Amino acid sequence: MNEEEPFYKKTRVLLLMAVIIGSLLVMTVSYNNGQLNVGSNLNYGIDIQGGSWLQLQLQGAIAQVTADEGKIIQSEFARLLDDPSVKTEETTLNSVTFTTSKQTTQKTIDNLGFGKSTISQAPDGSTRISIQTTRELAIQKYLENNLNAEIVRIPGNQLTFEIRTNVTEDELNALLKPVDGKVIPPFTVGVSAETRDETKKILETKLNGLGLKEIPIRTIGNDYILIDLAGVDLNTARDLASKPGKFEIRIRVNANETQHVLYGTDITPGLPEKEKGDVWGVSFTLNDAGAAALRDAAIQYGAVTAPASHNLIMTLDENVVFDAPLSPDLARNIQSVPVKSLVATTGTGDAGQLKANELQIHLRAGALPVKVDVLGAGQVSAELGSKFKSQVLIAGIIALILVAIVVSLRYKQPNIVIPMLATSFSEVIILLGVTVVIGFQLDLPTITGIIAVIGTGIDHLIIITDEVLAGGAMPPDKVYKSRLTKAFTIIFSAAATVLVAMSPLLILGFGALRGFAVITIIGVLIGVFIARPAYAEIIQGMLVEDSSKKFVDEE
Repeated sequence: MNEEEPFYKKTRVLLLMAVIIGSLLVMTVSYNNGQLNVGSNLNYGIDIQGGSWLQLQLQGAIAQVTADEGKIIQSEFARLLDDPSVKTEETTLNSVTFTTSKQTTQKTIDNLGFGKSTISQAPDGSTRISIQTTRELAIQKYLENNLNAEIVRIPGNQLTFEIRTNVTEDELNALLKPVDGKVIPPFTVGVSAETRDETKKILETKLNGLGLKEIPIRTIGNDYILIDLAGVDLNTARDLASKPGKFEIRIRVNANETQHVLYGTDITPGLPEKEKGDVWGVSFTLNDAGAAALRDAAIQYGAVTAPASHNLIMTLDENVVFDAPLSPDLARNIQSVPVKSLVATTGTGDAGQLKANELQIHLRAGALPVKVDVLGAGQVSAELGSKFKSQVLIAGIIALILVAIVVSLRYKQPNIVIPMLATSFSEVIILLGVTVVIGFQLDLPTITGIIAVIGTGIDHLIIITDEVLAGGAMPPDKVYKSRLTKAFTIIFSAAATVLVAMSPLLILGFGALRGFAVITIIGVLIGVFIARPAYAEIIQGMLVEDSSKKFVDEE
């Protein structure tokens, strides 16, 4: 046994040391913008650092509705063509035919979005228009026009729609009544899971684009989002989280009226850059549908011939973020071909650059599918957060001291107590390093999970120690391996129990519960597969070395 290689050269011990060193490096060293920085990379939550939290509700509803497409076409085109004499002649499964006293063009009718049209002259001199449409499309366009909101058809049911604005069942029934429509229960307040996840992703893009890295954004059900903004005051948090919204490009029709052109989903943004001289701007690209929509709107409303009177207006949650006319070159070119690449100029100097940066963030964040309401908000002051940090540090130190006292009283042997405490402390270092790598914030639930891992780890180390020293002394190598196998059988069973217990919190929990579960599970896995095997090698080496010294002394 004395001829075996020292424990500190064994693979499991070397692995533990390598992971500890790696954890210390990721916790203290960072590389940004070509420069090496040394300092703490730990990411603290609002409990520790101070900051704000917000609870957001997504505006929307999911409803199955029915209506008469013929009456929809008659009602909508009477309004859109400003012609009370519009009359429906025929309604089929895939088309609606009506007459109007107004002269119009096929392109004008098609641009209204109800479907492709054919136009002919009726015997009485009126204009007969046949639109290739369906009940689903007619209802969708009717709701969009009258609610001024995006309406999305839900796959799998032809008459179920996601309404991306606040509306009640009674309001929807009242809106549908003039076209012989109604809501078919159940009516659900909220949005689809896909819309919720899309909103969460866009919020993450928005907040991270402003330099607020690793912002925990959690969803509850399909209509609530929780955001923790560590180090951000409440007013700023409200502004940052609720400001992104529905991004839209509209065109000015006259002094008091604008019309929708396209949403942010048709836009791919570029970067802020100087365009000419000291003029800043943001380039962006439209997809095929967006380019066609912009061209048709510019021609229809006269922006190609009088651009100064028909500005393009970019809005975010109906607040104007950009307002400018088409350039003369763009106005000329767009008449013949859809233009996909455009530049929004924002001004000169530092002010122009700042506006360009802000506009680029809005473009990059895309269009929030729905608006959000701030239902709840709160904050933890930086002073209180600092106090929490001190208290948590003191609590951790006290926990380690108490563990050291208990272990020392139990074993009274430094060659057992020191490796045991060192192994436990190493697990904390590794776990903190993992939180940096995965971008996990250290808050009170997370630190509670770390303390729970310390307790679990000490239990497992005691199991190993008691099993291998069951006879009161270091056993022969074969017996040692047998007892160690028994100890690890118990440890793996206990670890599996912890994992099973934490799984419901990991899957079904949210916020603090999920964070606690994640840290506990990661800590248990680190202990079982890295720290415990290394401790078994260390304790064997230490006890063998101690036995050898005693044997020499006796000689």
